[in-house]
Amino acid sequence: MMESRAVIGDTDMLQAMQKDALRLAGKALDDYEAIDSTEIARFIKKEFDRSYGPGWQCIVGTDFGSFVTHHSGCFIYFGIGNLAILLFNAGEQARLTAKPDV
Repeated sequence: MMESRAVIGDTDMLQAMQKDALRLAGKALDDYEAIDSTEIARFIKKEFDRSYGPGWQCIVGTDFGSFVTHHSGCFIYFGIGNLAILLFNAGEQARLTAKPDV
């Protein structure tokens, strides 16, 4: 349950999408080595593309700067342990509805 240790730095996402981002990050950290930031980013990006439409971008690392343009409601920056995760959509307008719990 890595997502329970997440600290959100900034977001404008709906609460349900935030929870999904944290859940997926926790799953990625369970499935991949923490040093494999590219695979973690790929996993989160692909899952958000599948759930909320294309155009998502994900950056994962321990030290990076950013300045991005994004659609309203499509941005979250958070940390889990020593990893920072930036997830945003600047492509097609994302579907801002949460997917149903299954």
